[in-house]
Amino acid sequence: MLGQLGPSDFVVLEATGGLEVPVAGALAIGGVAVAVVNPRQVRDFARATGRLAKTDRLDAELLARFGEVVRPTPRPLPDAQGQVFEALLTRRRQLVEMLTAEKNQRTSAPKVLYRSIDEHIRWLEKRLSGLDDELGTMIRDTPIWRERDDLLRSVPGVGTVLSRTLLAHLPELGELNRKQIAALAGLAPFNRDSGSLRGTRCIWGGRAEVRRVLYMATVAAIRSNPAIRTFYSRLRARGKHAKPALTACMRKLLLILDAMLRSNTRWQTPVLAVSPSVISPLAGPMSEHGCC
Repeated sequence: MLGQLGPSDFVVLEATGGLEVPVAGALAIGGVAVAVVNPRQVRDFARATGRLAKTDRLDAELLARFGEVVRPTPRPLPDAQGQVFEALLTRRRQLVEMLTAEKNQRTSAPKVLYRSIDEHIRWLEKRLSGLDDELGTMIRDTPIWRERDDLLRSVPGVGTVLSRTLLAHLPELGELNRKQIAALAGLAPFNRDSGSLRGTRCIWGGRAEVRRVLYMATVAAIRSNPAIRTFYSRLRARGKHAKPALTACMRKLLLILDAMLRSNTRWQTPVLAVSPSVISPLAGPMSEHGCC
């Protein structure tokens, strides 16, 4: 079958929570370009073309038609080491969520459950510490990751969680243009205009995990990074609400990191007329393991 594909042909797969990875990896080894697409896009395409029925055969035909019409961009898959790193980072996020849930549960649980919950919390904290050590070792043992991590963490407000998230979930950072990298992270504003009406711009789609961690890092950067703090203050002074201003700062921080990796340059604090410290009204307390 692979021999029937031409040089411009590629295979389209739906993202299925990781089940598509072995197939995509086997195709990549065979030299076949692969585009892994959002299932929602394919289903919306089906509705737009009037195809409401759903079977395996119809789905395959629909994916082929989607690839022919939309022409999604095939992107290289992470190598085996990159997949392991991403899996460890995903597991870390799951442990943080379980740890937060257990701590919240303890506040309202009867005393008879305290011992059981405390034991589980200690186990989660120990495993979380072990995962952090594993991730740190992988970065130190991989020269390109070590170099990129060092550049990213030179920026005030960028810590280990954001740096590792970008390495795992946004490997294109530093290789695409500004609009493309903002769109991948789901931080590209979309127009909502009709006639003379100019609607509010909003963000949509993109890689949710990157955006979630970048949000927390930007809250920290507003406190500690003079460039982001000044930008946020200027937006607020012009009347922009807190959340849109924070979103704009997220995009600015991402583009700064993108430019630094592209030029292989460490952070240098710009000479700015820095306003007094601005604390975002959206900021909340960050846990020890959840900070960025």
